[in-house]
Amino acid sequence: MTETMTMAKALNEGLRAAMGANDRVLLMGEDIGPLGGVFRVTEGLQSEFGDKRVLDTPLAESGIVGTAIGLAMGGFRPVCEIQFDGFIFPGFDQITSQLAKLTARHEGTLQMPVVIRVPYGGHIGAVEHHQESPEAYFAHTPGLRLLSPATPHDAYWLIQEAIASNDPVMFFEPKSRYWQKGEVDRESSGIATHASRVVREGTEVTLVGHGAIVSTLLQAAELAAEEGTSVEVVDLRSLSPIDYDPIVASAQKTGRVVVVQEAPGNVSVGSEVAATVTERAFYSLEAPVLRVSGYDLPFPPAKLESVYLPSVDRILDAVDRALAY
Repeated sequence: MTETMTMAKALNEGLRAAMGANDRVLLMGEDIGPLGGVFRVTEGLQSEFGDKRVLDTPLAESGIVGTAIGLAMGGFRPVCEIQFDGFIFPGFDQITSQLAKLTARHEGTLQMPVVIRVPYGGHIGAVEHHQESPEAYFAHTPGLRLLSPATPHDAYWLIQEAIASNDPVMFFEPKSRYWQKGEVDRESSGIATHASRVVREGTEVTLVGHGAIVSTLLQAAELAAEEGTSVEVVDLRSLSPIDYDPIVASAQKTGRVVVVQEAPGNVSVGSEVAATVTERAFYSLEAPVLRVSGYDLPFPPAKLESVYLPSVDRILDAVDRALAY
């Protein structure tokens, strides 16, 4: 059964399905109960499942994650919401020092089925700490899985698959796409959890990205097509582990690759993708793997976000530079 819904609604439905299927799943976070969260992703879930399974927490991210770790040890599957990306750092120590390492510390005998939902990225006109892209910190941390949906369909399925995982999952939700509508097939995800996906076929240049930037890549590809350039678009979907096979296959086909992300470029997910594609597809490349990213600066005031974040024009400029080699 296919339905049209926003990404926020798809996440809401995915959480509802996971909670209905397993009474050990519970949600916790700031203002997620009667309010339904800042972005209304948990709207209606407390009234349906009760305040023992949808918990409003104090404003204390370290406490939220630490409590989730204890709940996981007790057999629960907690899903934490970090209200905004830049608020995650008070919980950073719990995530990287404890959550990511406990299974290895116990030689695999202790599972940590914790999901941490992180609304991230720009394009909402907000202030500092509300529009950051901190995914590289966590992708760099062994023991964590990272997922980031770009469509409502993936949001619906990936959140359920994250909750079903026995490993801790950082679930990065592109907040600027919460209101973007798309088709959701409730019968099948159609793809493995950590698989990359080619979302537009092309022959001359490959664009690679994740989360909110995928929509921008598709816009750039459409404009490039009007100018006679065939562009392929690959959605990473998973940031740890990364499924490189579709990316490398695309690079071997087109010979030119541009990696795009909202996050700063230095020591980033995009850097890793660029390096790996260069290693695995070197003899197929007709140009260096290029990167388009946010600048290596703190996120600027809202009026400057359009300058800071990768735009269609910046992406097409990189496509032209790749073709010029």
